[in-house]
Amino acid sequence: MKEKNAPQGFCVNGITIAPGVVETIVSLAAAEVPGVAGVGTAGPISSIAAALNAGRSVPTAGIKLAVAEDSSVSVNLTIQAYYGYRLADVAAQVREAVADALKGQVGAQTSSVDVYVDALAFEEN
Repeated sequence: MKEKNAPQGFCVNGITIAPGVVETIVSLAAAEVPGVAGVGTAGPISSIAAALNAGRSVPTAGIKLAVAEDSSVSVNLTIQAYYGYRLADVAAQVREAVADALKGQVGAQTSSVDVYVDALAFEEN
């Protein structure tokens, strides 16, 4: 199955949806899963970028999308998880949430949702 990146957007039922919109849907779906501390990679650069964009945008760094010839979407997603949660369960819930969100909001089938846990975070009391 050949895949191509989606720089122009996703065409679903004659409607073209910008990749940034799809990335935002993915980010919001993943962020709502219990145990997810954040979407994207951890580190000083991402922390600075998050601080500069606070309150203005949804983080979409760490999300890569590809569209297959059959129009299914492949998602690679990097998250930060909270310490104390079973990582395999968090990743499974993220996969399900992302697939459901893409199906429900965009009408797109997902061929795969690969979740990478980049860091652990500690919940504040």
